Amino acid sequence: MIAGDLLAALGLALCQRIGEKRYAFWIEGKTKLIWEPLTPDPSPEGRGEFERKPPELVVGVPNHFYQDWLEKKFGSEFHAAARAVLGDEAQVRFVIDAELFRAARHKEVLAASPHLAGRTAVQDSPDGPEDPSCPARTGSPHKEPAVGPAVVGATETAPRAKDVLRAKARPRRWRRLSEFVVGACNRVAHAAAAALVETPELCASPLILHGPVGTGKTHLLEGVYAGLRQARPEWRVVFVTAEAFTNRFVQAIPHGKLSVFRKQHREADVFLIDDVDFFAKKAATQEEFVHTLDALLAADCLVVATCDAHPRLADELSPELTDRLLGGTIWGLGLPDQATRRAVLAAKTLQAQRPPLPEDVLDFVAEHVRGNIRELEGALNSLWHWAKVQEQPINLAVAQAALADVLRHAVRLVQLDDVDKAVRLALGLEAGALQSKQRHWHISHPRMLAIYLARKHTSASYTEIGLRFGGRNHSTAVAAEKKVRSWLQKNESLQLGQRPVPVRDVIERIERELQR
Repeated sequence: MIAGDLLAALGLALCQRIGEKRYAFWIEGKTKLIWEPLTPDPSPEGRGEFERKPPELVVGVPNHFYQDWLEKKFGSEFHAAARAVLGDEAQVRFVIDAELFRAARHKEVLAASPHLAGRTAVQDSPDGPEDPSCPARTGSPHKEPAVGPAVVGATETAPRAKDVLRAKARPRRWRRLSEFVVGACNRVAHAAAAALVETPELCASPLILHGPVGTGKTHLLEGVYAGLRQARPEWRVVFVTAEAFTNRFVQAIPHGKLSVFRKQHREADVFLIDDVDFFAKKAATQEEFVHTLDALLAADCLVVATCDAHPRLADELSPELTDRLLGGTIWGLGLPDQATRRAVLAAKTLQAQRPPLPEDVLDFVAEHVRGNIRELEGALNSLWHWAKVQEQPINLAVAQAALADVLRHAVRLVQLDDVDKAVRLALGLEAGALQSKQRHWHISHPRMLAIYLARKHTSASYTEIGLRFGGRNHSTAVAAEKKVRSWLQKNESLQLGQRPVPVRDVIERIERELQR
């Protein structure tokens, strides 16, 4: 087999072992494969005899950091591919290739040019839970990568090229805690955020805010950031989304800039991170974030994070990360009730500098649009647009006409089958589990939750619900609903697998499934 064919066979063998996407993403174009065939090697005894030198696959890479990472990540696959193509004696050696090194430096110089800074982008990783994704080449070897967290405080550095370009655009408006509409669904979470701004030295860390989408988690996080900027201007406050944290981590790996990345995120007085759920199935990023949390907490820094569910219910986060998140205080935000929805509508109207809505219009929208804050904002925008196009003042009749289409799609009739499916998906049960006659707690407790939620979200009678879930009678269904209400009143927990989880959080998780 000629050399070109051997290299092609080596590439194919490696591709089969790590997958086409990983091969195209990490190997093709970023490494250089060189085959050194089996050759005679002079005998060390000098007797004129020759010993065989085994064939060797040389893998060229652009820098030492990439070499170490690639050898650690895919070293076994490279060795297996070499043995499959070149024989069992084949060896693998990783080296810095001068051509690849120069090409990487050239890209970095281009990316550092101000007129090119706005054209860079971060690629998505094909690797799922294992590998970090490969970055686009942003930032010069002497400057920090361009994508970063919002930072305020005495240690801010000079603006970078991308910051200069961004300054020409409209600056981001950070929402304030004073603009947050407080109701029964979010009162405790709002109080925790306000307390952190007013008396941070008395607050436990980390503070975790969780709840469904559109309930105000990011608003509270931005409010903490804006409040600390005003109250503690000498502090270094870092605000970053989990996606931005991931992208910066990914960019730091091939450029050998992990020390810069860690300094940016770990040397803070307060660290705010939004949407921790983004770390799901990203094992490498989760591990890095765990170390970041450990460093911050060891230095008595305040950490605030948001996520969609209670950390105990975040099955796709690592046990180590979940354990860290459970170490502080955890408060939930729920979907707004009717009174809160009405207050939100009035507040949004005032913020938009629109004329106040009539009382009956506020009541109508608050009663019929039962989703999250963004859905309320969408209803308001639809109402204002309709009134403008029709050239009519806003009244109840206009509101009913304007929102007819919105309400038609918002109304979803929940069936018993929907409740059954949501409970099974949320709790990992097999089909038919809730119809079983079993009385063990791992079946009976979910069945009671299903009965409670069926009464809450459907129009089915106790008799219909009892028959649907285990062939129970009317009185058994009534008793199951009362039992769940008792759990909620006493704030009790259920055993899910090896860990207890508050009943409220379990129900919240099931109701999120119902909304999908």
